[in-house]
Amino acid sequence: MKNLIALVDCNNFYVSCERVFRPDLIGKPVMVLSNNDGCVVSRSKEVKDLGIKMAVPVFQVQQLINQHQIKLFSSNYALYADMSARVMYTLESFAPRMEVYSIDEAFLDLTGVYFKNSLEYGHGIRKKVVKHTGIPVCVGMGPTKTLAKLANFAAKKWIKTHGVVDLSNTVRREKLMRIVPVGEVWGIGSRTHAKLNKLGILTVWDLSVQSPAKMQKAFNVVVARTVMELNGTPCLSIEDISPDKQQIVCSRSFSRRLTEEAELSKALSEFCSRAAEKLRRQHSVAGCVTVFIRTSPFNEQEPQYQRTASIKLNTATQDTRTLITTANRILTEIFKPGYHYQKCGVQLSHIHAKTTLGQLELFDFDHEDLPIENSVLMATMDKINKRFPKKIAIAATGFDQSWQPKAERISQRYTTDWKELLVVK
Repeated sequence: MKNLIALVDCNNFYVSCERVFRPDLIGKPVMVLSNNDGCVVSRSKEVKDLGIKMAVPVFQVQQLINQHQIKLFSSNYALYADMSARVMYTLESFAPRMEVYSIDEAFLDLTGVYFKNSLEYGHGIRKKVVKHTGIPVCVGMGPTKTLAKLANFAAKKWIKTHGVVDLSNTVRREKLMRIVPVGEVWGIGSRTHAKLNKLGILTVWDLSVQSPAKMQKAFNVVVARTVMELNGTPCLSIEDISPDKQQIVCSRSFSRRLTEEAELSKALSEFCSRAAEKLRRQHSVAGCVTVFIRTSPFNEQEPQYQRTASIKLNTATQDTRTLITTANRILTEIFKPGYHYQKCGVQLSHIHAKTTLGQLELFDFDHEDLPIENSVLMATMDKINKRFPKKIAIAATGFDQSWQPKAERISQRYTTDWKELLVVK
């Protein structure tokens, strides 16, 4: 049985989320901005064609914005996190194993799953995701995760692929590799890219024909594994969590159904603790917390209910206490009595390095109900838990329900707030 991994990636995800509820913007230039509306974080194809780069400050392209009447949106993390959860929930039905790689990407293990043509299966994924969520996606497939990433790049770049590419065929793989720059390979950063170019390695094909041992000696084991993956030898399993992960998800299906909020709260506290440990392990902080709860979709005799909600933190954190407090604040908002809950989980997103400086504000105060960041305490907890696993845990704390976004161009929370549901006239 041949190995087949698929990478499903949402197209211009933040922009696509806005267009789901604003179809009048389809085909028009749209940009989504970062915190405090400072920089560009998502662009429609029309904006990309104007030459506007990712992360460019808004004031630098203000003339183009005015000239082409580009529609601007503030980042609506509550909406994006909920739409991401819907996309991932839809993708779960296509493969027995799935790794959520980021808020808009997921790896699927399709080995032994598809029964006809792999391209047809890929188009089936695209159609179902669009039908269920309104979000367009591209599907890249290959024997390894690196080849699946490369295939996804091709699916996005060339319209003739219709959004699906399979690189299982070695002839087609070589043809693509010979025209794609080596910098497009997953895991090849700018410094490695420059060094490879100096060695005369310009295309993906040039890298794939190198000796893994030679690449490990010249660079590191990561580049050596990349060479092996480009040649169809899997080195990265579907469960692997890459360093500097863009999203951390901790969830579990319960051995028995839970009916009380207090029980779910204890579970969420454990999930937050685990997620925070992973966050600190890669020296990162998270700026958004998402919680989801759901009943069993396979028990049709019981009432069905599922909800997802998010809170964007004013200050990114890696403190377990803050994450637990925030998660339980969300739980109180979405919990509904009278249901038998089968699964819940927490998702940390908008992750960046702890050393990265955020935009400072003149008036920046901590919430009275949130603990003050204590990195020494967290580090001590991690050391104790590493030596004596699960000996120290933090219980859920009290919380209030206040949260107000500061962004000026933020859209409605169409899917997570009754007062902001879409109104159809």
